[in-house]
Amino acid sequence: MKRETLVLIPGLLCDATVWTDQCEALAPLADCVVAEHGDCNSIREMAERALSSVDDDALSVAGHSMGGRVALEMMRLAPHRIARLALLDTGYQPLPAGEAGDRERAGRMALIALARQQGMRAMGQAWAPGMVLEERVGTPLFERILDMIERSTPARFEAQIGALLARPDAEPLLAQITCPTTVICGRADGWSPLARHEAMQAAIQGATLSVIERSGHMATMEQPDAVSAALAGWLAQPATGAKQG
Repeated sequence: MKRETLVLIPGLLCDATVWTDQCEALAPLADCVVAEHGDCNSIREMAERALSSVDDDALSVAGHSMGGRVALEMMRLAPHRIARLALLDTGYQPLPAGEAGDRERAGRMALIALARQQGMRAMGQAWAPGMVLEERVGTPLFERILDMIERSTPARFEAQIGALLARPDAEPLLAQITCPTTVICGRADGWSPLARHEAMQAAIQGATLSVIERSGHMATMEQPDAVSAALAGWLAQPATGAKQG
């Protein structure tokens, strides 16, 4: 019997490190492939790259943070290839109009400027504390996150920020998803709050919601066992396929 293929999609400035524990825990259940965004500067390009990285036609896809938006775009582009969908600490709405959008754009541009002026680690030290529970700042876990950020470059950061600022509106897609879907969120995620995930669960037919306790935005690293258990339960569901668009 052919093994499942699980495509794991990292978020902004993240790499395979963010999925290390899940790759180990879920290896008995699926062949895990971690997507790489390279120099892609749009969500669509990231989705196309992830789809072309694997040959299988029945993929289980899990995306964290920006990776969740990429996973939704994969569903939009190739619904016939997505057998299951998992959305972790993420969102589905476009850049807001007006003052809110202007604030987001200005904040992200300031981080790019900091990365160019002082380096990626300095930028991460200013930016990353909001990723995790306050008590984890300065711990070995936090240093792993900074190491991951430092492995990237200001140019790649700018490309990914551009992708997020031009992110598509995935809300119309949610009602079209019929494959087994799980939504996972850290209870204390201040960047992608629980209410947003409750809305996604309500909009997606049959979706489940797992709330990860004592976790912020980086649930896959902060509470790896709980996230892996939620994903294992999702992988155990029979794949029914997605509605054809």
